Amino acid sequence: MPTKDDTTTPTSNVGRRAFLFGSAGTAAAGAMVALEKASPVAASPSGTGTAGSAAAPTGTVIAPGDSRYLDMMTGNNVRFVAKPDYIRLIGSTKDAEQAVRTAVRAGKKVSVRSGGHCFADFVCNPEVEVILDLSAMNQVSYDPVMRAFAVEPGARLLNVYEKLFKGWGVTIPGGICYSVGAGGHIAGGGYGLLTRAHGLVVDHLYAVEVVTVDERRRVSTHIATRDSTGTLGDLWWAHTGGGGGNFGVVTKYWFRSPGATGSDPSKLLVRAPSRVLVNALSFPWDKVDETEFRRLMTNWNAWHERHKGPGTPESNLSSLFNLNHRAHGSLGMFTQIDADAPDAAGVLSRFIAAITAGVNVASEPMTTPSGELPALPDLHETKELSWMQATRTVGTNNPTITNPTSRGAHKSAYFKKGFSSQQLRVMWKQMTRADFTNPDTMMVVFSFGGQVNAVAEDATANAQRDTIFKICLQTFWQDEKDDAFYLGWERETFEGLFPATGGVPVPGAQMDGCYINYPDVDMADPKHNRSGVPWSTLYYKGNYPRLQRTKQEWDPTDYFTHSLGVELPARKDSER
Repeated sequence: MPTKDDTTTPTSNVGRRAFLFGSAGTAAAGAMVALEKASPVAASPSGTGTAGSAAAPTGTVIAPGDSRYLDMMTGNNVRFVAKPDYIRLIGSTKDAEQAVRTAVRAGKKVSVRSGGHCFADFVCNPEVEVILDLSAMNQVSYDPVMRAFAVEPGARLLNVYEKLFKGWGVTIPGGICYSVGAGGHIAGGGYGLLTRAHGLVVDHLYAVEVVTVDERRRVSTHIATRDSTGTLGDLWWAHTGGGGGNFGVVTKYWFRSPGATGSDPSKLLVRAPSRVLVNALSFPWDKVDETEFRRLMTNWNAWHERHKGPGTPESNLSSLFNLNHRAHGSLGMFTQIDADAPDAAGVLSRFIAAITAGVNVASEPMTTPSGELPALPDLHETKELSWMQATRTVGTNNPTITNPTSRGAHKSAYFKKGFSSQQLRVMWKQMTRADFTNPDTMMVVFSFGGQVNAVAEDATANAQRDTIFKICLQTFWQDEKDDAFYLGWERETFEGLFPATGGVPVPGAQMDGCYINYPDVDMADPKHNRSGVPWSTLYYKGNYPRLQRTKQEWDPTDYFTHSLGVELPARKDSER
């Protein structure tokens, strides 16, 4: 059985890892887990995007032998490695067009990367011959002609938040992890701690610019907006949760909230909170028995079922519960609410009381032993922070992302109703197994619902609009020789949660499928998805046929593909 240097149960209440994400924070980011799939800058109607980023490289090719090549063969999940003929750094929309045109003419298979956080092999796999890397396209600005905020795909989330906040006092309700690239994060839907109050990131997407390849292999760039109709309308819609790397290379996004009017930039997007109330509780594993564990989770179920709707004081609150493995030392819950929202202090106080009701184990402050990353401030007692201060603290308190050398496995599920007794039994068993001693293992349970549920399923490509929370099950390890062991644990745990539906969260009364920004190729493998329901239904539900039609319209040769790529619709016999 695999062992690690840090497998001993820690003596501190929180253990050897910073509290918020244990040691595997990518999951809770929702956002944070961007599919590395979108791309560069493009010309807006005003012409402001034609030049791209001033410092961005134009036409830079990184080939084997270049000192940069080895670092760029993989992303944050080093299970997945490519050996491309070259990596092309993109600096502008024109540059992206040229890069795609060159690859098309040479018949080379491409993949597209913005931040490098893809959980699966979409970007890095043995079939990829060219990686189009958009990380240098990282500008955030206001476009007065579009009356919208332009975000390039390589911009990291924390930089997006800081630019929008410092410049105009606005934000998007995106993910927690600071280093996720905007490109894939947005294309897959995007969510974070402001989502219950303001919806998904894509609920505020006004326009997208995409480099595409047509049926004659001609390369061109198109801008599609929320107001577009016909095939352009489909192209915009497909980027509101259809996942990255499916339709072309995204070179720019523009954001303006629905219903926003006028020309004052500060009134065209979500107004960022000035201050937030935050609370972080830790429940030491050595004081939590199965009864206490079940009570905590049952309380969590009940609160989220009761407050799933939008437009209430409770919809301003968001929380994530880190069900860390016992080897980590503690369970943890982090909660945030806009301090200026109606009855904010009362909502937060009642939430904490509801989750801890009947729980005998006292929660304790989080500490981190010296020599590790700084812990979160002591938030055992609710404290008020500026929103930007809280965003920086949460976003950078993440050892996995600051040291991306791990192999990882990730699985997701949306819940419309709370955990069943059977699911809690599996969670308890797997998170307390004595023969599994990896502290870098957790199930992150993230508040959902609220404003997300105010949008119709087919209004955006993201179809999960009747949920109460979402989970990401993940474990991280270092050595390739341990793959079978950790993948086995991950699959046993996840599939054990859904025995009646073939080991996967088939949309129904309790479950609502999976999140495409937490991609998992097991969902397309009949050994692990025994439901008879295709992977596409798990991720896209009834929206998949429209995504396929959009694929036919904008990528008819299926040039942009990956292991869970949107498929071209089956041709009728008369068309063959």
